[in-house]
Amino acid sequence: MKKYLLLFTALSLLFAFSLPAMADGHCMDELGCVEVGQDDPIVIGALLTVSGATSFYGEDSRGGIEIAIDARDGMLLGREIELVVEDSLCSAEGGQATAQRAAADESIVGLIGTTCSGAAQGAMPIISEAGMLMISPSNTSPRLTNDDVDAGGTYYPGYFRTAHNDLFQGSMGARFAIEVLGAETAATIHDGDPYTEGLAVVMADTFAEMGGDVVFQGAVAKGDTDMTAILTEIAASGPDVIYFPVFTPESEFIASQARNTPGLEDAQLMVSDGSFSSSFAGNVGSGAVGIHMTSPYVAGEEYDAFLMTWDDLIGGSPPSGFHAHAYDAVNMLMDAVEAVAEEADDGSLMIGRQALRDAVSAIENYAGLTGTLTCQDESPYRGDCATGSALAVYEITQAEVDGAWPPAVVWDMSMAMGMDEG
Repeated sequence: MKKYLLLFTALSLLFAFSLPAMADGHCMDELGCVEVGQDDPIVIGALLTVSGATSFYGEDSRGGIEIAIDARDGMLLGREIELVVEDSLCSAEGGQATAQRAAADESIVGLIGTTCSGAAQGAMPIISEAGMLMISPSNTSPRLTNDDVDAGGTYYPGYFRTAHNDLFQGSMGARFAIEVLGAETAATIHDGDPYTEGLAVVMADTFAEMGGDVVFQGAVAKGDTDMTAILTEIAASGPDVIYFPVFTPESEFIASQARNTPGLEDAQLMVSDGSFSSSFAGNVGSGAVGIHMTSPYVAGEEYDAFLMTWDDLIGGSPPSGFHAHAYDAVNMLMDAVEAVAEEADDGSLMIGRQALRDAVSAIENYAGLTGTLTCQDESPYRGDCATGSALAVYEITQAEVDGAWPPAVVWDMSMAMGMDEG
């Protein structure tokens, strides 16, 4: 018998909708319905980056999705579950292309994705217009849940996420730099991506609000390998800490070259979940020792059981930090489908698209693997279902350079609250 993680979740509210999905066999939902024949599978789509340098993020989420489906024996409402995975890459263009394909597939009940915030910005106008919903396990850009266009917001109806909002991650990084590392000056680097730029800005703003001096804010381009120019410029500003929440491999080049840049010998280096990969420390080498990483943190008996299931079904350990968020995301979607699906006399199912959005939007105190989830409906957290509690700071040691993963947690939000109480 397989060692499934039997974390059966249920929606926390009984949903009451103004109109049924169907009447006399016809769809009555204002956004339309997904019709599932008596012998047809229930199709779930996933827009993930599963190729290129960031593929480990997508594979990390894919594993969480597959474990959640497997825990239900691959069945939902008496029908087989079919998972359709599209490679959204980690770009707006990739998100747009996969969203167009997903929107054209009338059998898809809902989507898990995208992996990257940039891909979400390309996907969501199309997904929203099609009346679909998408729950991301790893988008963290504050823009995506902000509906204030003048403030840079890009929210679209039908968007949700189980990942944290980087308003939390950036603030945590700044607090750690000041309160634990004792930093008085900071520099930040981004690469122009909505995720990296948004996170760098939040960290810098919070650092300044806490009394620190932000001495440099700059950017590299995706694909850059020689970081000499920007690191030399940063060294001239004399920062105590450098926060560079960019993706691999660019973060690896920055980290390895910073150690050899005159004037940065004593600077503390900090990266984010964009670099939270089992390959990061090995690729950087000895220069990775002592680097701090802000990233998701999930713990507890249920999570331990999940990791055992991962090892049994997939093998080894998850390659990044959002697998549990993907597990929660697809469980929320499947529970919502169960809540709103209506069966016709011929045994077919009618699933209202607006009803499905309403069901997810109404989730409150949902017992997820990543914690208790409540989906918000007010900007700048519109569609956010997670809090910032499932975050921590990790520190890389020689063990991770030698192949161990993940690194140990050295600070989390409970420690932060303890400092506040003290």
